Amino acid sequence: MRKFSFLFLLVLFLAGGCVGGDKPRFTKEELARIRFPQRGSLPESSGGFVLAVGGETITSDEIIESRIERNGEVVSLIESLRPIAQKNGLEQFKERAREQVEQAVTTRVLNILLYREARREAGEDIDEALEKLAEAEVREFVARFGGDDARANETLGQMGMTRQSYKEYLKMVILNQSYVASKVADNRPITYSELLECYDEMKDESFVKPATIKFRLIDIKVAALEVTDVNEDRQQQAQELGNELIGRIRAGEDFDKLGEGYLGVSLRVYNEPVQPESLEKPYDICVVEAEKMKRGQIRLIETDGHIFIMKLEEKWSRGFKPLEEVQREVEKKIISERRQKAEDALEAELLRQVALGEKEAFVDFCLKKIYRISNE
Repeated sequence: MRKFSFLFLLVLFLAGGCVGGDKPRFTKEELARIRFPQRGSLPESSGGFVLAVGGETITSDEIIESRIERNGEVVSLIESLRPIAQKNGLEQFKERAREQVEQAVTTRVLNILLYREARREAGEDIDEALEKLAEAEVREFVARFGGDDARANETLGQMGMTRQSYKEYLKMVILNQSYVASKVADNRPITYSELLECYDEMKDESFVKPATIKFRLIDIKVAALEVTDVNEDRQQQAQELGNELIGRIRAGEDFDKLGEGYLGVSLRVYNEPVQPESLEKPYDICVVEAEKMKRGQIRLIETDGHIFIMKLEEKWSRGFKPLEEVQREVEKKIISERRQKAEDALEAELLRQVALGEKEAFVDFCLKKIYRISNE
């Protein structure tokens, strides 16, 4: 039954295809996480040693050149750790970098174990399907460069791959992902209590609806008003004009047209909800006034150099998107967490099946090698 579900998932991969659409099947972060198992690797010749896993060997060069994601860019592990190595002594470097190197070794070990189990369960008859899937993904990869083979090959080179090794690598990724999916599939229905619990955990970070306001503003710029008498007080003139315009609004005149024909008077319309903190001076005073106003109310506001006539269209207090609106996102999070938990359990079980007595010594060797190369 397990073999059937595994093969069924591979058929789904093939039926869905790797071509078409705007997005590649694998992101560069996913590509960074897994390196293709090199069959029949030999021990290093210059005093190094290897870690034996399931009949294969992992060399220190494989680890230090393994690809990781850093600040949205895929780089080698040694490139990521070089600045730390150059700024610290060996012991300090080992302390700061050990976790990353241990993770790279564990990931490499798991990929070998996953691939071994996936091949064993799938059988040799899966090769044709894998070949089609990987070849289609390679074509999609080249298509993202407008069909420019040279640019595609250059990018692969930066990732430490050729087109052929990339295709072989994709076969391993597809096979491993299908195998894992066949082992962690969870069709249990999501209960309402699970939805509520997950929603409460997510809402402060993901579902906040900030306070917002919509309003219209007639802006009377005091210094820009046209005056006929140089001795006339501009501030007083602005106040009188403001009161006159409010009177005309209440008499039924169109708010949006009242400023027409006056020098120094303009209309500002915030038809889309704006967050209070996005308003800069002098318009930030409208936020304070909005808290005192009701929907549809009009108010005269005096601030430095301006007289505002503000009409509050709508205001919303800070809150959260309702569960009904974000239920699909919450369900995805629950399913993702279920799968991650199942994957962690599967990986832990695989690791328990192998003896890695020299792992710590191997990690220490890799750390020393990275430090030495980085400081040569």
